[in-house]
Amino acid sequence: MNVTHEVFNQPAPLVDYNLYETNRPLQDALRFNAPQLDTAALRRLGAAVGTAGMQNHARLANVHAPQLHSHDRQGRRIDQVEFHPSYHLLMSAAIGAGLHGTPWAGEGVSPHVQRAAGFMLFTELEPSMLCPISMSYAATPALRRNAAVHADWGPKLTSRDYDPVLKPVAQKTGVTMGMGMTEKQGGSDVRANTTQAVADGSDAWGARYRLTGHKWFFSAPMCDAFLVLAQAPAGLSCFFLPRVLPDGTLNALYIQRLKDKLGNKANASSEVEFVQAAAWLVGEEGRGVPQILEMGTMTRLDCALGTSGLMRQALALALNHTRQRMAFGKPLIEQELMRNVLADLALESEAATALAIRVARAFDQPGDAHEQLMARLLIPVAKFWICKRGAAFAQEAMECLGGNGYVEEGGEGVMARIYREMPVNSIWEGAGNIMALDLLRALRKGDVAGALAHELEPARGQHVALDRLARSLPLRVEAMASETEARRLAQDVALAVQAALLAQTVPPAVFAAFCDSRLGGDWGQTYGSLGRGCDFAAILARALPN
Repeated sequence: MNVTHEVFNQPAPLVDYNLYETNRPLQDALRFNAPQLDTAALRRLGAAVGTAGMQNHARLANVHAPQLHSHDRQGRRIDQVEFHPSYHLLMSAAIGAGLHGTPWAGEGVSPHVQRAAGFMLFTELEPSMLCPISMSYAATPALRRNAAVHADWGPKLTSRDYDPVLKPVAQKTGVTMGMGMTEKQGGSDVRANTTQAVADGSDAWGARYRLTGHKWFFSAPMCDAFLVLAQAPAGLSCFFLPRVLPDGTLNALYIQRLKDKLGNKANASSEVEFVQAAAWLVGEEGRGVPQILEMGTMTRLDCALGTSGLMRQALALALNHTRQRMAFGKPLIEQELMRNVLADLALESEAATALAIRVARAFDQPGDAHEQLMARLLIPVAKFWICKRGAAFAQEAMECLGGNGYVEEGGEGVMARIYREMPVNSIWEGAGNIMALDLLRALRKGDVAGALAHELEPARGQHVALDRLARSLPLRVEAMASETEARRLAQDVALAVQAALLAQTVPPAVFAAFCDSRLGGDWGQTYGSLGRGCDFAAILARALPN
């Protein structure tokens, strides 16, 4: 072999490790928010999703994108999407881990926190196929407003069996659900929807309608059923629309095309048309918007969880690379400037994890007044801030790998997939402005200022910059910030709550570095500009993936 063919100074891939056992920030967040939680299942999941075999399935599911088959070979309309076998294996693993609807079955202690942690771990492996998982989780509570439909579908939505074949619900062991809200003439403004619902009698599932119209973004069209919005006589209403009708015939839902997206490649997002499609009313006519907002609460949580998981994986890849890659006579991770970058990324990832898991805790205490207020406040805040930080985070982590991170090939090629995936969580279920406006609406829902002050109280006196921000925030909340100030308020609430959580869960060096930089001004305008007083060694030791 020619001597120039010798390969050296190329880091070994990060494979065959336990994503849970090596994630100290996640473990500490769980101890704080769900101290009685049995983490055995998370340890098993962490081991499974860290294997080389599962990583290869994630790669294949993205390389071999979904394909639309509108007709069969005889010319019959079938409207089916074909996925690579690896996609189905990943779906089976996610559903088997209970990441879809099992919290609604009342399993175990802190089921929503446990599910949130599992969702984050699985996101590190492959995020895009989790779209139908997230929508199934969010749709289940809304479906209870039609008791007859819920009686037939509810138990199968919480089943851990993955059954991808389109057939009547009576013949299936498990089902998934999607949602259809957005139309081409109005994205976030769902009141502009033009799809029409005309009454068509009633049957065992209640009031039946015929829907005619379209949906511009209709993710996961191979789900078994969907919650969709349409204009009924009393106004915008929520409807349950199955792909296969009880008699075994396909519903009149026609897939026009699949979207060619920046990322999110393993997931099929589509444009669809309804032509007298059968659907059943969920809840009351004219109450579609409040129901959609309730479901959006769940999916927005998953956006924050998903971005937090992607941050953790990007950080893990950067740390794995820099520990092995030599430059100028020593590993990259020992270069002072690289240590600053890595420590800065570690702080961001840790704070995102802390906030996302804290929000999930609110769902495990639905009867607690404080938790209800904090959920209403923190979901738009977490979705806004964590997701906004994602793309810049991934870009900086990619720079740590240099050209190796920019290519699609091999283990380090995962970084390119992470970078493409980051924007979807910020855009989907309401972009930044929608989240900021939702925060303003939350300020009118009870004593939010008092609840926020109570949330920040445990960290009082631990850092002067946090104390200063904690004193000002309740006053700003009570003053009902204007739209112009909404983004700044969302940012500041996120940072204050993150700091208060870190004060209670992390070593002093990590807490001090976060507050000094994010709250105290000892920071630049890009990652890697922490002050020289930071304890980089302590921060990095906590963040290492193995």
